[in-house]
Amino acid sequence: MADERAALLAGARELGVALSDAAAAALLRLLDELTHWNRAYNLTAITDRAQMLTHHLLDSLSVAPFVQGSTVADVGTGAGFPGLPLALLAPQRRFVLMDSNGKKQRFVAHAARALGLTNVEALHARVEAVRPAQPFDTVVARAFAALPQMLEWVAPLCGPGTRVLAMKGRLPEGEIAGVAPPWQIGEVVPLHVPGLNEERHLLIATCRLKE
Repeated sequence: MADERAALLAGARELGVALSDAAAAALLRLLDELTHWNRAYNLTAITDRAQMLTHHLLDSLSVAPFVQGSTVADVGTGAGFPGLPLALLAPQRRFVLMDSNGKKQRFVAHAARALGLTNVEALHARVEAVRPAQPFDTVVARAFAALPQMLEWVAPLCGPGTRVLAMKGRLPEGEIAGVAPPWQIGEVVPLHVPGLNEERHLLIATCRLKE
């Protein structure tokens, strides 16, 4: 456990994310809960703890510097990534984690309770059916759908100032080429996730739909 904690703290530092001892302990508790639930509910194909740390925790933390505002939607959150780690880092922000998979949403709700994350709402719904009263400041999606389709689905969650963070593996040049107005890709950021020998890119999109 000490080696795991050290790897988490070192990886977070490399990403420019300062983790307190309490935050690191809570993130490892999240992996404990995921490991336990995964035996019965098959929430993630990744079962090796070292890979969980890199592929789930550090991969999620890699986008923390790009989140803005006070309200965040994580669409297609699955078992709660990146939403749960991001919510743990920023208790002042409100997070709505959306997914249509009921068993995964039950885990998200359980994990939020277990970690005392009162800033997390687990929403069991198809993203394209959600109509919030107010737009979110940031919308984040990890490997959720092809970029043009994803932007169409999240449009009702967005206002003129919303930042959409699309987490991708290899640079999806074909998907980027398919993005049409009123959407625009403002920035493409290569990400290096410590311990993860795979390509990662963050695409940051904005929209003028509701001006």
